[in-house]
Amino acid sequence: MSLNVSSRFVHLRQPGVSVVVNVDSGVPVIEYWGKELESVSDEDFLALASRPRQPGGVDVTAPIAVVPQHSDGCFARPGLAGHRPGGRHFAPRFLTAATETSNNFLRTTSNDPAAELILSCEIALRDSGVLALRAIVTNVGQTRYLLDTLTITLPVPTQAQELITLTGKWANEFEMHRQDFNHGAWTAENRTGRTSHEHPPVVWATQSGASEWSGEVWGAHLAWSGNHVLLAEVLTDGRKYLQLGELQMAGELCLEPQGSYSTPEVVATYSPGGLTPASWNLHRNVRQNLPRRNESSSRKVLLNTWEAVYFEHNEDKLKDLANLAAQVGIERFVLDDGWFSSRRSDKSSLGDWWVSPEIYPNGLSPLITHVRALGMDFGIWVEPEMVNPDSELFRMHPDWVLASPDYVPVTGRNQLVLNLNHQPAYQFIFAQLDKLLTENEISFIKWDMNRPHVQATLHSGAAGTHEQTLAVYRLIDQLRAKHPKVEIESCASGGGRIDHEILRRTDRVWTSDCNDALDRQRIQRGASMFIPNEVMGAHIGSNKAHTTGRRHSWQFRGATAFFGSLGVELDISRLKDFERAALTKIIALHKQHRQLLHSGNTVRFDRATKTQISHGVYALDLSEAIVSFAQLPNDDLTLTDLESEPLRMPGLLAERKYQISVINLADSDSQSVGDLTSASTFTANGKPLEYSGEQLANEGLPMPVLIPESAILLHLKCV
Repeated sequence: MSLNVSSRFVHLRQPGVSVVVNVDSGVPVIEYWGKELESVSDEDFLALASRPRQPGGVDVTAPIAVVPQHSDGCFARPGLAGHRPGGRHFAPRFLTAATETSNNFLRTTSNDPAAELILSCEIALRDSGVLALRAIVTNVGQTRYLLDTLTITLPVPTQAQELITLTGKWANEFEMHRQDFNHGAWTAENRTGRTSHEHPPVVWATQSGASEWSGEVWGAHLAWSGNHVLLAEVLTDGRKYLQLGELQMAGELCLEPQGSYSTPEVVATYSPGGLTPASWNLHRNVRQNLPRRNESSSRKVLLNTWEAVYFEHNEDKLKDLANLAAQVGIERFVLDDGWFSSRRSDKSSLGDWWVSPEIYPNGLSPLITHVRALGMDFGIWVEPEMVNPDSELFRMHPDWVLASPDYVPVTGRNQLVLNLNHQPAYQFIFAQLDKLLTENEISFIKWDMNRPHVQATLHSGAAGTHEQTLAVYRLIDQLRAKHPKVEIESCASGGGRIDHEILRRTDRVWTSDCNDALDRQRIQRGASMFIPNEVMGAHIGSNKAHTTGRRHSWQFRGATAFFGSLGVELDISRLKDFERAALTKIIALHKQHRQLLHSGNTVRFDRATKTQISHGVYALDLSEAIVSFAQLPNDDLTLTDLESEPLRMPGLLAERKYQISVINLADSDSQSVGDLTSASTFTANGKPLEYSGEQLANEGLPMPVLIPESAILLHLKCV
């Protein structure tokens, strides 16, 4: 890092990326964010900061600061909006007061004596490659300051001509959309009280036509598990920016004298060579901040009982299921919804976190002892943020819900949100969960959240999603401190709460409630834009998917779930012998390769045709790789119309040879025309084929023609 031009500029550098910050503009301005600048002069920095006057505008063109100021004449959306009583000081103007720098970290302090506000901005270029930003505003006046919004803004260069965003819905998350970014504005607002299925807090700006392995890419993610707003805008003078922050409801944040508000952290990534390398920076950020970051990255294979038994709990049936799970290689047995109080459907008992005396008259200990004797860990499902109106808790404390007493609350899945900002409610839930974990040998919690926030209201009458989100963080943190060996999975009706902040305190996320392998190919590809494989829950479901009714082979289901935190979600007792053998083989092969799968770099390959999708994992030293090649359906094609382009795999060692072999997950499946997935497809004269990294990148690997909705896995090994 270097300081230049009388400390006016700060140059943050990591291999491959530079960020130049002007710290003499009242609020810091990112003048440059892109390829690493090897050597720059004072004149170069000054040139970066020059802006021509725009005809018909103000006399001095204001910069797009990290927190844009309307009072400077900047017509981007203001980064800070609020006011004092009577509407005063709605557009503050900050002046730089102090700057601190150390080890690629910058903190600026700015003040507005008239508005009596102090604004601090923290900018760090981490060794993971991510640019991390945060802003904090403090009220140093004698009256309240009503804060409407405080967001982080990232200017991007004019060559960023396309936007990539993620959208979705329940069981259909992380769908990628690409659009022009040449004029006007795109915005997404989330008011669900979680990251949402509809608008995950991620946005990418790219060069026109940028692909997985080419073109400049700038991406940003808001590490926050509550409401949010995303904006990408092109100003009339052609300047462009991305803006991310928490979305506040009316009156939600009121700063008392000496009160402060900090934005969630924004983590941003740049790559000169496409979306896949840009994702690696975000993956490294997750890995460096996971609760168990110093432990093995490999994740245990689990069985979740939900699609096997739903609410039909029976101790003998579950013990039999555990026996079969151990036989096929399962390492963790997770008891899902239905184990507590009078919970026989989704209509009752949330909040009553004691073991059902009817189903488990001797508690959970007999089942847990049985599971552990088989060599497996035991996990359990909970939904601590929720309460059913039909529950002992609600009957005792109807005022503990996060809702306005002036209206009849709206239910979702027959439940309401519990106000965890209310200390008696918080302490009650913590005590029940603490008792559950203390009295039972539980190694894993699936932490669910199945109802979005609707009119979330604190006891004060103010909007409460912000405080509720912080309370959830505190509750998880307190439980982790008391029970540090317990792993936690974040679930919110599937992939409704996935972000880098929740992953500071959870070990895994449930990517989607959809276990359909065809849908999961796309869902997991979208999620991999900002989270790594090992935190991505990926389950092998039943032959007939419960969410779609589609039927898929063991090979396709296994290949789709193979790369993630592998799980099984089906009734093993209903499987035929050959099916159990197939499942056993898939699990064994996953274990054989999971150190690579859960520590390497996720790679996505550009699609040669609309009907094919490919991805994989490269070892960090590029000594080996595992690649998936899948054929998707296309209603316009018949089987004889299908064709396969060579699979191009950039990024391997150009001069080294790689030996190609098939990872055959299920011997009983025939997945291609003429059974071309057999090992002979990639052999010559009985020997495995070998290709150089240069050949694989440029010519590609010839691939077989697969039948629709099937996949093969390839293992590449340096020789």
